[in-house]
Amino acid sequence: MVKAIVGANWGDEGKGKITDLCAAEADIVVRYQGGGNAGHTIINPYGKFTLHQLPSGVFHPNAVNVIANGAALDVKRLLREIKELGSGPWSGFQLKISDRAQLLLAYHVLRDVYEEERLAERRFGSTKSGIAPLYADKYAKQGFQVWQIYDDGDLLEKLKTLCAKMTVEFRHLYGKEPPDPERVYAEMREEGEMIRPFVCDTGAYLRRAVQDNKNILLEGQLGALRDIDHGIYPFVTSSSTLAGYAASGAGIPPYAIQNVLTVTKAYSSAVGEGPFVVEMFGDEAEELRRRGGDAGEYGATTGRPRRVGYFDAVATRYGCAAQGATEAALTGLDVLGYLPEIPVCTAYEIEGKTTSQFPNTALLYKAKPVYTLLPGWTTDIRGADREEKLPDNAKRYIAFLEEAIGVPFTYISTGPKREEIIRRGVPRCQSPDETAGC
Repeated sequence: MVKAIVGANWGDEGKGKITDLCAAEADIVVRYQGGGNAGHTIINPYGKFTLHQLPSGVFHPNAVNVIANGAALDVKRLLREIKELGSGPWSGFQLKISDRAQLLLAYHVLRDVYEEERLAERRFGSTKSGIAPLYADKYAKQGFQVWQIYDDGDLLEKLKTLCAKMTVEFRHLYGKEPPDPERVYAEMREEGEMIRPFVCDTGAYLRRAVQDNKNILLEGQLGALRDIDHGIYPFVTSSSTLAGYAASGAGIPPYAIQNVLTVTKAYSSAVGEGPFVVEMFGDEAEELRRRGGDAGEYGATTGRPRRVGYFDAVATRYGCAAQGATEAALTGLDVLGYLPEIPVCTAYEIEGKTTSQFPNTALLYKAKPVYTLLPGWTTDIRGADREEKLPDNAKRYIAFLEEAIGVPFTYISTGPKREEIIRRGVPRCQSPDETAGC
C-alpha cells in the first residue's frame, strides 16, 4: 500500500512525528520533493532529532529510506546530517539516492542569500537554503542531476558556461565575487564519490516495490499553503507540496497512491512571510508560542520564532481538499490545555462580505477572521493514548474541527513523543492490501 503523508497548512504541522510513527510498519519511506529548507523533528526513545534531507524512516532498521528524483539534494548537508546522527541502533539505516535528483550547489545558497539581501523589505522570507535558485535552474535546464557528477564528459565545460553567466549577476547585481567553476567541479566530484554507494535508479526500485505490494510512505515537506501552484504565491516554496505531485516526485504511477494522510495542528503556526489571517501578536502570541511543541514554536530549520494563531478552518479545509485527504492527523492538542475558551476561525470577512472559501493572496491580505468560541478543558492531557482519557470539551473540540474540515482524524497527537498519540480506527498494518492504517 502507498500512503502520502502531507501538510494541510504552512508547514510545521508535525509530519515528522506522524511519518516516524507510521514508518515502524513501512517497508520504504520516500522524500519526494524539497530539500534542506524545512526540517522534521522526531522525538523517540533515543532522543530528539531534526531531519532535513534524510527521510523520517531512518530510525527504523527495516525501512529503506529513499531521496527520490523530485527532491533537492544538498550533499554537504546530507553528509553533515548523517554525521550528526552519530552512532546508535539506527546507524546502519538503509539509504537510496535517486540518480535523477537535482543537486543543490554552493552557488545556489549564495544566490538565495544575496537576493534576499537585495530585496530587503520586499523579501519572500526565504530560508536561504538555495531552494528557489535550484528549482529555477532545474526548469531552465541549467541544473545538474546526480548522474552528471559521474559523467565527466562536459561537466566542467557546462560549469564554466554557467559561471560566466553568473559573473554578471554576482558582480553587477549583488556586488559579490562570482563562483569559481574549477572549485565547484572539484567539490562535486569529491562529494559524488562520498554518496556513490547510495546512488541508483530509485524510480525503477519504487515501481518494483509497488508491484510487490510493499508498504510505502511518501513524506511531503512543508504544507499545501506553500505549494508553488496552489499556495499563497509568491510566499511559497519552489516545488509542489501536494500529494498529487508525489507520484511524479517519486517516479511511481499516480493510481498507486491509495491514502493521503494530511496533518494539521490544533492551532495555526507558520514560518516566513505572506498573509496569515489568524495571526496573534503580543503576550497572547508569546504564550502560545512558548507552550507549543517540546521546545516552543521555533522553526526546525531556521530557528526563527513561528507566527502563531488559533485554528484556521478555512485554510485547513482548503489544504485538505488540495491534498485530496482521505484521513487527517491532529497534532498539538495538548498545547491548548491552558485556555478557558478556544476561538476557531470558521470564516473570513473580506470587504464586508463573509466567505468560507480560501481566496487568492491579495484577498487574504484583506481578510479578517470570523471566530466561533468553544469551551476549553483547562487541564493537562499530555500523553493521553486513548480517547476515553480526554475531557469532554477536548472531544467536542476534535469533533468540531472534524466537521469544519470535512476529513476524519485517524491520529490525535497529545505530545511530541512517539508514544503520545491516540489512534482512532487505525488498525496496525498486517498485510500490504489493507485499506486502512500505515
